[in-house]
Amino acid sequence: MAEFYIVATPIGNLGDMTFRAVETLKSVDVVACEDTRRTLQLLNHFGIRKPLLSCRAHNEQSASEKILALLDKGQNVAYVSDAGTPSVSDPGGLTVRKARAAGHRVTPIPGASAFATLVSVSGGMDKTVIFEGFLSPKSGRRKSRVAELMKTECGFVLYESPFRIVKLLADIAEIDSKRIVIVGREMTKLHEEIISGSADDVYGIFSGREKIAGEFSVYISGKNC
Repeated sequence: MAEFYIVATPIGNLGDMTFRAVETLKSVDVVACEDTRRTLQLLNHFGIRKPLLSCRAHNEQSASEKILALLDKGQNVAYVSDAGTPSVSDPGGLTVRKARAAGHRVTPIPGASAFATLVSVSGGMDKTVIFEGFLSPKSGRRKSRVAELMKTECGFVLYESPFRIVKLLADIAEIDSKRIVIVGREMTKLHEEIISGSADDVYGIFSGREKIAGEFSVYISGKNC
């Protein structure tokens, strides 16, 4: 029976690619990926040449059938998302379910994750940490969900774009200005920032910037400053 590998890739720094991930990508017959251009750059960096198959959020239903067909033929397939661990706010989950239902072995190749990276520098304040990922881009829904999560008194992690990060921080500060917040921007990359403080203070830092760029992960603790 063929094997379907779920391979984590770096969230920025290519030095975070694991030896096992490289060896797995070298060994498979086909690499399915979220973005063929980004994955080609990754493979070229490690001197790997493999056929690529596009499997994005918008085409995963049809792409998963192509992946299953390859597995049925006895070909081993690896799946990588643009960065980090597939199925963690990235495509891949549907294909995993289909592959397992069809009797194929699904093997995780662990590695980088923005969620785990941010939690690792949070200071261990919360026994329970909820992974929420991206919230609705609609203001009302976003704020309502933030309020629900804050009522749990658990820590939770959100992902956000540079276009909405200030709005998200404003929502958090409005609900509880003293809540401890840790923001990771461009983690593992050249311009990495880890900023922590009260919700009010962190909002003030980012709202005062003229330009905001990068990818954001936000840890909201269940505790106050």
